[in-house]
Amino acid sequence: MDWYRITQEGLELFLRVTPRSSRDTIEGLETADDGRQRLKLRIRAVPEDGKANKAVIALLAKAVGMPKSSVTLGSGSTGRNKSVVVACSFEKATAMVERLTSSLS
Repeated sequence: MDWYRITQEGLELFLRVTPRSSRDTIEGLETADDGRQRLKLRIRAVPEDGKANKAVIALLAKAVGMPKSSVTLGSGSTGRNKSVVVACSFEKATAMVERLTSSLS
């Protein structure tokens, strides 16, 4: 399974988040034992009171060049495996995937 999906709502990203890191960064792709790929993020925020989720949204919004208000948490609010949705058109979603993919190389 890919680490993203383009839907009618926009771009859905599947993530593996590590809180309490030394810096906020997108590390690359990770393949789990079940074969699912996830975009691996490290964030400085602690997983308390939604701080880590807010940091994830801020990091991804900056990475794809969209306002934070267009990025919402889809699932995984209390776990490390999350999905987020970036509200956008099909064309923008495709461009965001290309932008993220090139930053991973």
